[in-house]
Amino acid sequence: MTGIPILSILVALPLIAGIVALFLSASGARWLALVTTLVSFALGVWLWSAYDPGGSQWQFVEHYALGGGIAWAMGIDGIALMLIMLTLFLMPICIGASWRAIEKRVPEYMASFLMMQALMIGVFTAQDLLLFYIFFEGGLIPMYLIIGIWGGAERIKASYKFFLYTLAGSVLMLIAMLAMILTAGTTSIPALMAYDFAPSLQWWLWLAFFASFAVKMPMWPVHTWLPDAHVQAPTAGSVILAGVLLKMGGYGFIRFSLPMFPEASAEFIPFVYVLSGIAVVVTSLIALAQHDMKKLIAYSSVAHMAFVTFGLFAFNRQGIEGAMIVMLSHGLVSGALFLCVGVIYDRLHTREISRYGGLSDNMPKYALLFMVFTMASVGLPGTSGFVGEFLSLVGLYAVSTWAAVVATTGIILGAAYMLYLYWRICYGKLVHADAAAMKDLSGREMWLLAPIAAVVFWMGVYPESFLRPMRADVGRLLERIDRAKPAGDSHLTAGKPAPATPAHAEAH
Repeated sequence: MTGIPILSILVALPLIAGIVALFLSASGARWLALVTTLVSFALGVWLWSAYDPGGSQWQFVEHYALGGGIAWAMGIDGIALMLIMLTLFLMPICIGASWRAIEKRVPEYMASFLMMQALMIGVFTAQDLLLFYIFFEGGLIPMYLIIGIWGGAERIKASYKFFLYTLAGSVLMLIAMLAMILTAGTTSIPALMAYDFAPSLQWWLWLAFFASFAVKMPMWPVHTWLPDAHVQAPTAGSVILAGVLLKMGGYGFIRFSLPMFPEASAEFIPFVYVLSGIAVVVTSLIALAQHDMKKLIAYSSVAHMAFVTFGLFAFNRQGIEGAMIVMLSHGLVSGALFLCVGVIYDRLHTREISRYGGLSDNMPKYALLFMVFTMASVGLPGTSGFVGEFLSLVGLYAVSTWAAVVATTGIILGAAYMLYLYWRICYGKLVHADAAAMKDLSGREMWLLAPIAAVVFWMGVYPESFLRPMRADVGRLLERIDRAKPAGDSHLTAGKPAPATPAHAEAH
């Protein structure tokens, strides 16, 4: 299969299937979407097995000139590979979660999900700047439709807020991209990653890209669209929004901000740390006060994604690898938590926490799996959440003790709101008769949640499986940003680049 354009196939397959789904019956569209996502996942598994961690940086490269300065340029490194696998793993689960929950306009719903899969894969595989922008912005459209058509009572407001927030930031990014093309004379992302922009220009370019990526993650204070979007979105929409779409912001920092603008990235470290620290503390406290399950998990996502920015801007291996594991873990765990909310919402049609309680009596399987994902969100050793947060904190502590203390506060608060949520849902007495009458997980629901639980434990017990493909690429990124590496807490106040670190000290 080495001669087959596998990346183009991963983009084209769901795109074609999505168009075909529009002309099928509801049942036909469901089965086509499920088969397509399963085939895509199988191709992704082959891609992972064929990827050579010790090989060249860019593998499975495709390049076809399209004219007008745009090229169909595809290629992946280990970082993109892991995010592609996260996407392909979650998509069949999203289709399964929508099997009975979505009853109106099913062909259009399945087509929207399939097209969104194609665009998300395109983001992680694009090696042309303008092609990346097309995929990056194109993903807004199907998500906008999923929230606006199949969402809750206030879906129109939530979908407009989601669209306008993300579009506003991306307009600035497009202007910055045009400036980069005029300066460097190329649209090739690998070439731009090696190009040295003038430090004065880097400052403005970094801010323009930050405007887009900060909204996408989202970072405080541009996070307010996320709770509304999650509350109004259908269950599968929340899963893919938290699982993959939020990760595009972190991927953007890794692919653009750090390697292309290293001096500017170092200069803005205090700014990023302040925003991340506020996000960890404030959104955790807000989550603690929520009465709606989806809102609580949405605010927890903002707090968890702050660990990603903390880790990335630590400018060291532990921080960056920890940030990647946090992204992968959060994609799995938050998606599973939204599925857990969807399970009981489908039975009782309310997300109010007070309407439940004592579900461990009549839904023991549900309580067990919900506990697994709660513990992973808290960061219990042996789960994926622990690995990412521990590595991020180790990397962060090497740079700033104070930032590490604030981040650790977020872990404590995270344990408070997640355990409080679990206690109110699964423990206590069964007061409400309708909650007591709810049946435990069906076979379909077990098949949706059990695979995620398995991967959460896999990543927690043997994270090397996920770190190994990325290790060489993290090393290349560190070589690129080493000249601007921070010098610790003194750097945060002085705003000066660190002196070069000896190679033997880095190894130690």
